[in-house]
Amino acid sequence: MRRIIAVLWLVAALFAAPVLAHHGWGSYDASKVMRFDAAPVEVRYRNPHAEITVDYRGQRWVAVLAPTSRMESRGLAEDALKVGKAITVEGYPRKDGTRELRAERIVVDGKTIELR
Repeated sequence: MRRIIAVLWLVAALFAAPVLAHHGWGSYDASKVMRFDAAPVEVRYRNPHAEITVDYRGQRWVAVLAPTSRMESRGLAEDALKVGKAITVEGYPRKDGTRELRAERIVVDGKTIELR
């Protein structure tokens, strides 16, 4: 019986690990909205969240986007995000001063995509 309980705990822990690995949004300052009109210098279209890097006022910023499946279901396909393409990103900066933005929306080809 002890063995069965130990195996069940192990299985439960394995299924809980991905949930614990996902971050929360509490480290971003929702009282400060930032808006970048820029062209990505780097695009990482991957899960759990796509990211782009942009140059803004002489500094590199990373914008954390939505999961790729959500962006695609809302009309933002992978090939729409390209290095050098003019876009607008709006979101919240990190509270600790790290140049990272939690993107709430992105405008590509004149189309606004809500990410949250």
